[in-house]
Amino acid sequence: MSVTHTVVRQEAALEPCGSPDHEDCGIRLVLGRLGEQWTVMALAELSAGPRRYRQLERALVGVSQRMMTLTLRRLERDGHVRRLVEPTVPPSVTYELTELGRSFADQVASLVTWSRLRKAEIETARTSFDDR
Repeated sequence: MSVTHTVVRQEAALEPCGSPDHEDCGIRLVLGRLGEQWTVMALAELSAGPRRYRQLERALVGVSQRMMTLTLRRLERDGHVRRLVEPTVPPSVTYELTELGRSFADQVASLVTWSRLRKAEIETARTSFDDR
């Protein structure tokens, strides 16, 4: 086992979140948001810069208007997205990532990269499991 491997293992050690003396680290807040299907896609789209509502809706193929609105509201509530309303007729609404949202998107980008790199392995493992 290499020194690097040992260091990674030490850093990866997690305390159990369910123990009574465990400090609330906020992971449930993050996982709750990250676990929503459209969150990652919205973050990815907004990482490229501010987008109007309709631009986002077109970019997120398959999202309903209701889910789009809920996703953006939740991201705004958590401080990841800023909603800007321009006083035009009809009002023009633009969404952009906040500093917090950009840092969240950076973390999500690592997960997306890992997913791309490991997709074939996961599919192989699933096929092997299902064949047993």
